[in-house]
Amino acid sequence: MDVFSNIALGFHVALSLQNIGYCFIGVLLGTVVGVLPGIGPVTTVAMLLPISFTLTPESALIMLAGIYYGAQYGGSTTAILVNIPGEASSVVTTIDGHKMAGLGRAGPALGIAAIGSFFAGCTSTLLISFAAPPLAAVALKFGPSEYFSLMVCGLIAAIVLARGSVVKAIAMVVIGLLLGIAGTDINSGIRRFTFDFRGLADGIEFVALSMGIYGLADVAYNLQKTEEKAGLVHEIGRIWPSWADLKLSTPSILRGTALGSILGVLPGGGALLAAFAAYTLEKKVAKPPRHFGEGDIRGVAAPEAANNAGAQTSFIPMLTLGIPSNPTMALMIGALMIHGISPGPGVMNERPEMFWGIIASMWIGNLMLVILNLPLVGLWVKLLSVPYRLLFPAIIVFCCIGTYAVNRNPFDMYVMAFAAVFGYLCLKLDCEPAPLILGFVLGPMMEENLRRTLLLSRGDVSILVTEPISLGFLIISALLLLVVAAPFIRRKREEALRE
Repeated sequence: MDVFSNIALGFHVALSLQNIGYCFIGVLLGTVVGVLPGIGPVTTVAMLLPISFTLTPESALIMLAGIYYGAQYGGSTTAILVNIPGEASSVVTTIDGHKMAGLGRAGPALGIAAIGSFFAGCTSTLLISFAAPPLAAVALKFGPSEYFSLMVCGLIAAIVLARGSVVKAIAMVVIGLLLGIAGTDINSGIRRFTFDFRGLADGIEFVALSMGIYGLADVAYNLQKTEEKAGLVHEIGRIWPSWADLKLSTPSILRGTALGSILGVLPGGGALLAAFAAYTLEKKVAKPPRHFGEGDIRGVAAPEAANNAGAQTSFIPMLTLGIPSNPTMALMIGALMIHGISPGPGVMNERPEMFWGIIASMWIGNLMLVILNLPLVGLWVKLLSVPYRLLFPAIIVFCCIGTYAVNRNPFDMYVMAFAAVFGYLCLKLDCEPAPLILGFVLGPMMEENLRRTLLLSRGDVSILVTEPISLGFLIISALLLLVVAAPFIRRKREEALRE
């Protein structure tokens, strides 16, 4: 089938009454968690993973995907109106967005954010439609050596792009790899790293780990902060931007969409990196007069387009290669595994209705988000009046119920509690948990592919460098390590992350 036939199949799935309903629930929840600081899409997806077990794979993935890209829309509303970014990728939007609100231009700022987000979301979804089939076809030719090298490259890229210290990022990846291989070895039947705990015989439960690190740990970390009060909500006025605003912002939206689409595919990339990179690029290439930091509408248009494009193209490696580019995509892979679906290039051929249904639902979800966000701006801002101390008990209850419901194993509760303490310490020590989750998901797959490689080559490790594709990924990995090790590059990286 050609791309258009596949898209038609996708709309046939996505436009069913059930899937439209779950798409709406997803984008609605995404908007809410985007508005509310301290929750975020990762925590929400982690809490809803057990619920997705009761749904069909199509409905579950459509709902979880809607939460992720919906949060990018919601975060901009409060960032502009009250200078509080609900989602991390909306931090950049506060710089010029809130200044515009202070100048009485809150409406155009919200309007251009919605237009940029909608355009970027639809364009990047179209990119997924055309890029995914050839990429999956190439991936079908991958052998175990190519997959192992690809995963090594992905983890190193995640280290390079991680916020904070490179050494801390490496440590988190190593811990994630060790946690991932704990349990019973499927080849020999020997228990590894279980410390004689029977509950670890089947390995560490992914849902319990993610709930602890992204649910309970975030709750504890946010509770220690002084609760921010929403500032004065400025009069919104006319939302639709003027033609002059549209003319000025169009190149910024196009640049943000292009840059976000590229960065979203990279491991460790996604919406956050895309937003910061787009704003930095815009300050350098935008035509004068430049008033960035003083209410320049291009400072809203570029990052909002970029974070939505990055959020959607991050689905490409997850759907086609089975490689997560960020923690949310790792949770999506967890959702696939809960339904007994092995992530990778075979998904497109084995479950085309699910694959194309998710893609088609993104267009529907983006349209829903525009309708949800602009007319209901006042309602979303009022959500900020709910104190976080009233929200955290509900989060804890959902995390506990969800973790227990997956396997009905009390030991998983202890795993979640340990992960919560560990996650809290990581946040206090400024260690980003994302590389740990990526290492945990990719660790077992890396080990299995390395074993298959050595079995096929009769123990000859040189096969990793004699296969051209595998060698290419290893060369890229080595170059990334050399680049990040160079003193000049390291200083620039630290300066960029600080900014």
